[in-house]
Amino acid sequence: MRQAVKRRAAKPGAPRKGTTHARRASRPYHHGNLREKLVDATEALILERGVDGFSLREVARRAGVSPAAPAHHFGDTRGLLTEVAKRGYAEFGDVLEAADARGHDPASRLNEQGIAYVTFALKNPARFALMFRTDKFDATDPDMRVISSRSYRTLETAIRDATGLPAGAPMTGEGFGLLLAVWSIVHGFSHLALGGEMDFAAETYGGRDIILKRFLPLMLKHLPVPAPG
Repeated sequence: MRQAVKRRAAKPGAPRKGTTHARRASRPYHHGNLREKLVDATEALILERGVDGFSLREVARRAGVSPAAPAHHFGDTRGLLTEVAKRGYAEFGDVLEAADARGHDPASRLNEQGIAYVTFALKNPARFALMFRTDKFDATDPDMRVISSRSYRTLETAIRDATGLPAGAPMTGEGFGLLLAVWSIVHGFSHLALGGEMDFAAETYGGRDIILKRFLPLMLKHLPVPAPG
């Protein structure tokens, strides 16, 4: 005759043996919208430490997941940075196209593009810093090529109109030189502003807001745009 085995009564609310593991296994691996969390954490980290200070492990820690979790969405470090750069170029292309549409002739279009370029850089310093570091993301990605070319085409179209060069015609040396000059001026201004090199002068005139309100318009007056006609 088998001896009856007394079982200890389970405490109210206590999980049965084995059920905790089963519940954990049934939960989704990622919490919330992990993809967005990782992108946000990446931008925050770049803003704090610069592009060269980026760490996938640190991004995962900030997002509250394991170091291996980002691979499920982006593959590797380069994949995550490529996604952030794509988003930057997509927004950049939008703001430049909108700025170009506000102009009524090539000179005003380039002026509006210049304002939009610098404003974007100052409002999105992390994305802007990454977008021009092609050693950190996959510039050969097909989507990246399409997205990143929009901003260049917007500038090129205005330059062609400024120099009387039809769409589809080979870019002339004069036209390309003008494009590089305009691009270099607004890009350089953006980096000077982001690096704090204008802060001392800005304080003299009332604070950093003056960089966009006064310094930028003064600089844009000197864009090397050919006179109409």
